[in-house]
Amino acid sequence: MTPSKIFTTRTFRQLGARLITSACLMSALHSLAQPAPQLQLPRTKLSAGMHVLDVQLAQTPEQRQIGLMSRKDMPQHEGMLFVFEQPATQCFWMRNTLIPLTAAFVDDDGTIVNLADMKPQSDDSHCSAKPVRFVLEMNEGWFAKRQIKAGYKLRGDAFKR
Repeated sequence: MTPSKIFTTRTFRQLGARLITSACLMSALHSLAQPAPQLQLPRTKLSAGMHVLDVQLAQTPEQRQIGLMSRKDMPQHEGMLFVFEQPATQCFWMRNTLIPLTAAFVDDDGTIVNLADMKPQSDDSHCSAKPVRFVLEMNEGWFAKRQIKAGYKLRGDAFKR
């Protein structure tokens, strides 16, 4: 082999190794950039007076952890009801959540304990004023537009024991 062919062969091997390394890095970066998976969750209906809500139920630790992350919008009549096994002080944040939300911290009987407006992509903690088993997330302002405040009672099968 002539020196120019050795150089060319070595160059192609190095280029091939670099391409493989680049492809692996691009694949890894692509997977990191993927949004949190949107789980197919069971749904239930809730009512707030004359307003009927179609809510997804986040009942497992994984479902509650993912919640509404990475969603770019949510229809006005929809929300997510987080269901916990035991009443506790529930605290929520908005990391990787792209839409502004209002959290209603809800007692076992459906009574709203307190409300918290939550800004997108924030690690600020928003907590229930007392131990609760339910947290209902709706688009920010949904409750205020309907003059629904702490003390208001929501209805639905989720609140029946």
